Amino acid sequence: MITTDLYRQVMGNWGTGVTVVTTKDRNGQPYGLTVSSFTSVSMDPILVLVCLDDRLSGLQFFKESMNFGVSILSEAQQEVSRLFAKKDTLRPPELYFNGETGIPLIHDSLVTLECETMEIYPGGDHSIFLGKVLAAELHGAMQGTKPLLYFRGKYERLP
Repeated sequence: MITTDLYRQVMGNWGTGVTVVTTKDRNGQPYGLTVSSFTSVSMDPILVLVCLDDRLSGLQFFKESMNFGVSILSEAQQEVSRLFAKKDTLRPPELYFNGETGIPLIHDSLVTLECETMEIYPGGDHSIFLGKVLAAELHGAMQGTKPLLYFRGKYERLP
């Protein structure tokens, strides 16, 4: 029988990029959190998915808005990742900008995607949001900026 501690250690060996996933709350204010469970799903139609913890205080905002943004962080954004990973911390409004479709995104990200939620699936203690990509921008990727990576519980950088 695998324990949650062993599973956490095993999955820590899977290096991931780091994103901040965003939406708007009931008052139209930006809401976001650090997420590493993000992946491309399909090219036709263009789909991605993110997995959000069912205990997330703002989960309902994602369910109600039926859209979300994904900001893939650059290697210079460790502090942004830490800020959005902490529960109930104040996130200054100047960190955000509105994308082409009005979805809040994070300034200075490597790339951003704006998505319409197509389906929400149960996934154990998480909800799996399947999103159709409506808009995407390369931002820092066009200048050769590298991504922020997470591996074995630490931030890493490409050489």
